[in-house]
Amino acid sequence: MDTIGAKLFVDQTETLRAHASAHKVTVVGVGQVGMACAFSILSQGTAGQLVLADIDRNKLEGEVLDLNHAGAFLHANVSKAGEQYEGTENSDICIITAGVRQREGEDRRSLLARNLAVFKSIIPLLVKLSPNTIFLVVSNPCDTLAYLTWKLSGLPKSRVIGSGTYLDSSRFRVLLAEKLKVSAQSVHGFILGEHGDSSVPVWSGLNLSGVPLGLTEETIQSGGWSTLHEQVRDSAGTVIKLKGYTNWAIGCAVSQMVSFILKDARRVLPVSTNVQGLYGIQSPVFLSLPCVIGRQGVLQIVNTPLSPTEEAKFKESAKQMAELMDTLKDQL
Repeated sequence: MDTIGAKLFVDQTETLRAHASAHKVTVVGVGQVGMACAFSILSQGTAGQLVLADIDRNKLEGEVLDLNHAGAFLHANVSKAGEQYEGTENSDICIITAGVRQREGEDRRSLLARNLAVFKSIIPLLVKLSPNTIFLVVSNPCDTLAYLTWKLSGLPKSRVIGSGTYLDSSRFRVLLAEKLKVSAQSVHGFILGEHGDSSVPVWSGLNLSGVPLGLTEETIQSGGWSTLHEQVRDSAGTVIKLKGYTNWAIGCAVSQMVSFILKDARRVLPVSTNVQGLYGIQSPVFLSLPCVIGRQGVLQIVNTPLSPTEEAKFKESAKQMAELMDTLKDQL
């Protein structure tokens, strides 16, 4: 390489490094999901600084060491947060994957109450150190925990996002593509509402590279399309039964969301946000709708036409969420 070429190479490399180092991301929780998110972010070179946090100090230190040993391959500075989240200061994004697991026979109210206690010990400390951060809530149940994060943080609703049905929609598109025998990237459609049993497949909006599929309710039932949504709802359980947990797909989804936010890409994603005032919903519940995502979080919610059946299901999902939130109003 000649002298001029070498100089250009160095200048461009330094510019890329400077751009990457400007972004700082914190991941709270170094379990399977948290580490899949961290590894995906590192692999994409999205953030120059990645901070990991967890109450299990030994596992935390081990994960940080392990990732830093790959420093010749993954270009980011990986560090561990202190017990009071020291080191997370001025994080652009805080990804929350921490939380308690559901006990056998435990109802959603009890699970949510235990997770509320965990989030009370996490969210206020993080927002104190990073008052301009964006919270990305991945822990389940992510819609209700996104709501709790919003209430505990005091941040504008635009800066608290749940991973919601972004992964559900990917699973949906993959299954549709298999049925249509095309690439999943050519199939466009959303799962909206709750990231859970009351999720809503938007059959009316399905299209193949812009060409509407035009499915009627009769066709959905008679043509075997409805079973695809059932498979989406059961997919996490299937993976958990086979390997004990899910992590890689959600890690990829979160990494993309982080990239879109930091690059101010303004991509439209089905993520969990405050839907109060939409579709006649009066309560400030978090559910997934197509949202424009950028550097300030949720920039806009896309007005999505729903069929009467789809809208009714969406409202029912919101009602269930509101009733669940009401059980915790005295604890917030």
